[in-house]
Amino acid sequence: MAPSAMSRWTRSLSEARPVAYWLDDPGRPEPEPALTGTETCDLLVVGGGYSGLWTALIAKERDPGRDVVLVEGREVGWAASGRNGGFCAASLTHGLPNGLTRWPGEIHKLEELGARNLDAIEETVARHSIDCDFERTGEIDVATEAHQVRELRDWYREVERAGLAEGIDLLDAEAVREQVDSPTFRAGLWDRRGVAMLHPAKLAWGLKRACRELGVRVHERTPALTLKPYGAGMAVRTPYGQIRARTVALGTNVFPSLVRRVRSYTVPVYDYALMTEPLTADQLASIGWKNRQGLGDSANRFHYFRLSADNRILWGGYDAIYPYGGRVRAEYDDRPETYAKLAGHFFTCFPQLEGVRFTHAWGGAIDTCSRFSAFFGTAHAGKVAYAAGYTGLGVGATRFGAEVMLDLLAGERTERTELEMVRRKPLPFPPEPFAWTGIALTKWSLARADAHGGRRNLWLRTMDRLGLGFDS
Repeated sequence: MAPSAMSRWTRSLSEARPVAYWLDDPGRPEPEPALTGTETCDLLVVGGGYSGLWTALIAKERDPGRDVVLVEGREVGWAASGRNGGFCAASLTHGLPNGLTRWPGEIHKLEELGARNLDAIEETVARHSIDCDFERTGEIDVATEAHQVRELRDWYREVERAGLAEGIDLLDAEAVREQVDSPTFRAGLWDRRGVAMLHPAKLAWGLKRACRELGVRVHERTPALTLKPYGAGMAVRTPYGQIRARTVALGTNVFPSLVRRVRSYTVPVYDYALMTEPLTADQLASIGWKNRQGLGDSANRFHYFRLSADNRILWGGYDAIYPYGGRVRAEYDDRPETYAKLAGHFFTCFPQLEGVRFTHAWGGAIDTCSRFSAFFGTAHAGKVAYAAGYTGLGVGATRFGAEVMLDLLAGERTERTELEMVRRKPLPFPPEPFAWTGIALTKWSLARADAHGGRRNLWLRTMDRLGLGFDS
């Protein structure tokens, strides 16, 4: 990259605030008071992101008489649930390719359950009047290199053979550029109904309101410190009190689980994003995008991008940063060197938007597991359930995970709990320094594959055979 280009592109970041655009909202609700003293309940939900919010809401919808308490260590939606790209996907398996590879025998059922789950999210948003800019626009996976065009075509033929191509269109270069005009786009796959765009923080805040309206007691700024058996149930200690509950659902995702044995199944991966200023009518016309789909490119080190309700462009991805030791720290949320890369990539994709400024630049941790999709389980003789490992696609799948946790706590055999995906766990990550070394080698190999026509080296082929991976 020429120094002059770098200087020109980084100037676009000069006024970018290091805070998530979605959370930088004057309508952000005030947090609920922290828990003080001792409370009792039927179900305690730990975590105020999507996983916990959906669990609390569905628990009350299933049984309005159930006494439910939700505790959140900081504020509802402050972490991944308020910092993501706002892509709400039907897929429960981190995309159809991953699902078809890992669970070919139940992929049709998984796709059906995922579609029903996205429909249920849309219905809940409408029923509870959650103003979160929900748009069922679909998503286009775009090819920007010749080998990616071949891979998209081959994949589309495989999807057709599997009987899963309904609602998915293969677009050539002209067709994809009719949708969104970039000189880098060579082909695309448009999933017309399987993805919705939304304002992620407003969804979290709306779910919090819906929970409270149904009688859920919500305590923010209340971290759960310990989890121990207490009589016939469980007790969770907090800084100023404790909660005694018959059952507990853990929706803490990237943060260390209160069930210690679960911790090795996930690692934190830091993802970063930029948000532009609102585009003018002429700027928007120069790229088209009339159907407002979400987009993602097909590289291993991929970008994701979409329009906001006020016609800003969110542009994120590419770098996936794993900190040695797997620690989650606030200082990792801001990474100027990644912002500079993303700005350069943005203007390469959309040169007609030269001069647009970025108003926000931020990052955050994703809970990544080795199979890229959520896993589930119970502890303490079935009195505690957990779900984690959504690997960046939890906006939609966390609702499904909430239903799984509630099924497990009820001891019920359902169409969800009978799934192999639910019954089996991914392989755990090894301890340090092996985790960092393996992840670093995988990242290097993925970048090398992108630069060499998609050819996967021996390390990646071995990882593929073992069903292991690293993604965001």
